[in-house]
Amino acid sequence: MHRKLLVLSILLPAAAALAQPEASEGVPRPPALIADGIPPVPPELAAQTRAYMEFRTAGFSGWNARDRSMLVTTRFANTQQIHRVAAPLGYREQISFEEEPVAGSWSPAGDVLVVSKDVGGDEFYQLYTLRDGRLDLLTDGRSRNEFGAWSHDGRLVGYSSTRRNGRDSDLYIIDPRDPSTDRMVAQVEGGGWGIADFSPDGRRAVVIDYRQITNSDLYLLELDSGRMTPIGEPAREIAHGDAAFAPDGTLWVTSDEGSEFRRLGTIDPATGAFRPVASDERWDVGAFDIARDGSFIAYVTNEAGVSRLKLLDPRTGVSRTVESLPAGVIGGVEVAPWGDVGFTLTSASTPADAYSVDPRTLAVTRWTRSETGGLDPEANAEPELVEIESFDGERISGFLYRPDPARFQGRRPLIVSIHGGPESQARPGFLGRNNYLVNELGIALFYPNVRGSSGYGKRFVSLDNGPDLRENSVRDIGVFLDRLAADPRLDPDRIAVTGGSYGGYMCYASAIHYGNRLRGANCVVAISNFVTFLENTQDYRRDLRRVEYGDERDPAQRARLIEISPLTRARDLAIPTMVVTGANDPRVPASEAEQMIEAVRANGADAWHLIGRNEGHGFDKKENQDYQFWTSLMFWQRTLLAGEPESGAGR
Repeated sequence: MHRKLLVLSILLPAAAALAQPEASEGVPRPPALIADGIPPVPPELAAQTRAYMEFRTAGFSGWNARDRSMLVTTRFANTQQIHRVAAPLGYREQISFEEEPVAGSWSPAGDVLVVSKDVGGDEFYQLYTLRDGRLDLLTDGRSRNEFGAWSHDGRLVGYSSTRRNGRDSDLYIIDPRDPSTDRMVAQVEGGGWGIADFSPDGRRAVVIDYRQITNSDLYLLELDSGRMTPIGEPAREIAHGDAAFAPDGTLWVTSDEGSEFRRLGTIDPATGAFRPVASDERWDVGAFDIARDGSFIAYVTNEAGVSRLKLLDPRTGVSRTVESLPAGVIGGVEVAPWGDVGFTLTSASTPADAYSVDPRTLAVTRWTRSETGGLDPEANAEPELVEIESFDGERISGFLYRPDPARFQGRRPLIVSIHGGPESQARPGFLGRNNYLVNELGIALFYPNVRGSSGYGKRFVSLDNGPDLRENSVRDIGVFLDRLAADPRLDPDRIAVTGGSYGGYMCYASAIHYGNRLRGANCVVAISNFVTFLENTQDYRRDLRRVEYGDERDPAQRARLIEISPLTRARDLAIPTMVVTGANDPRVPASEAEQMIEAVRANGADAWHLIGRNEGHGFDKKENQDYQFWTSLMFWQRTLLAGEPESGAGR
């Protein structure tokens, strides 16, 4: 959907009373963390890794029309905050000062800054105006609110909110200069609704109802009457990724109608007829933005995980590619009122930083140069694309980061890191702290894209849907293990697995199915039982997840979901396990981790449990991220590097 603010997560674990080691025994543990069964972190470990913990990122968040400055999110203390950058590579002036991460967007005129913030990762976002370092609340302070779009004249903000019943994402508009103008414009059913854009005259809005990654419907909303008219036929399974009005009123969208992949084109609001303009039959078009004068459209293609930024002339249909960017991942594209295209780019050798492109010359300007702890980012390993056939002939792939063979000789240990979603995609970005594993310990990292991953067409992304197909993605991991174990530079006897969210389920499942081939499993905010997950995830998410995993209310599907759940086979999880939990996680509740830890320990197996009482679906705060990395590193040293010199082989 067309959203320019971040959206991220609820439930308190009963583990708060667990005994904690004294800080004097090791590195002081952040006060909100519970380290259950985990030894203290040695101070020398923290010292050895320090440089790798001090990298920074900067995400492009928009332009200010008044002074031509750039808005970025970056971290100088514990959390990401909003900063202003007046000129390329200029000083980052901090303008938000909250304990929690903050994201924001300027009005088109640059007179009002609207920001979004939750508490403790609970994802119950509230909208505020930010002025002089202070936040003024716009929403109700209780429900979940998602920023949608500014009207073209900058008078209104459109957003969705669950305030009516905690489940359905009704649509609202507000003039942020006057909170009393807040009003619901459409009452809906479902948790996937959002306002994508306003018409140039401000009388209508285009709305997206996201049902699943392969099915999202467009509507035209009359703001005065609240009447919504479907654009096209909602009964058809078509995915629309984004939608925006050009200055002349033409509605541009990304759509997979008539294709395996999402193409950029125009759609007739009256008939729903889609006309692709910029397309490549092999790749998805992702984010796009339209110049204020309509002279060009900036858009991004996802080509085997690598982003390409292109500029389309809508009059001729001709696109130009920005060729001078490194192979990486681009996000947050926005065209400034004066024409420059702003975006975020990250690559193996570049932490996320803010850039711009001149639409006339395609010259690239770097606006931020984030610190990497004094380390040379050019020394980081570039990923190698690994493509194989799975058990049924399906083509699957992933990215392999190898340690320097001159420095680390012989066969090296390997960690397989599985993405979440499940419709996410492993892409070649900056590894952050994990560069320490590759550069200093000689551990190879592999990021697979099993079936069900996005970026490879709507057929591929649907190959794992429902309980009967779910474990085929686990079988993909087995085929990858066969391929990687045969690699002469990798050690088949020292392989481990990790993953977060759905990747956490895959982590558990891989440890159960392939435990005799793995040394350890580090599973983060992981689903352990599909039925209890569906019953306890937040109301606004439940129906969206049933489409992907199955419906626990149906007896046959419920039985199958229980059968394939890791908790059902917890007795078979015999390898060392580490579990990381966010106590406030609204997506995968903390109870999923608690029941798995209890079951694994009841079988006499070893399990570490790290709990963040001020975190949600993954750790956001730097002090917690650091401690998570240190404890994970202790886990890898114990499972993968036992008997190897601490400094790494070949040094």
